[in-house]
Amino acid sequence: MTGDERIGHLERLVRELAARGLLARVVRTRSGPAFLRVVNPDAASLTENVTCAPSPESREPYFWWSWGERLHRVDDPGAAARKLARVLEPRTP
Repeated sequence: MTGDERIGHLERLVRELAARGLLARVVRTRSGPAFLRVVNPDAASLTENVTCAPSPESREPYFWWSWGERLHRVDDPGAAARKLARVLEPRTP
């Protein structure tokens, strides 16, 4: 996967997250691949970093949680955004 492809997938996810009220931006680093920083503006301590990379067994691209677990396929950024929104939702006691 090229860097441009990775960034394109992440930017599509940014738009889906914005529609759900979450803030997200693509972070480009000098030494590693770009990733997505996601923040719940209503609870700034609720954040997540999402990467985009091929699956080791199939080479199909996926979004990945910061802990290395697959989040969702890149061809459905809406579903990935729903999962992120659910995880970053503040819980009330």
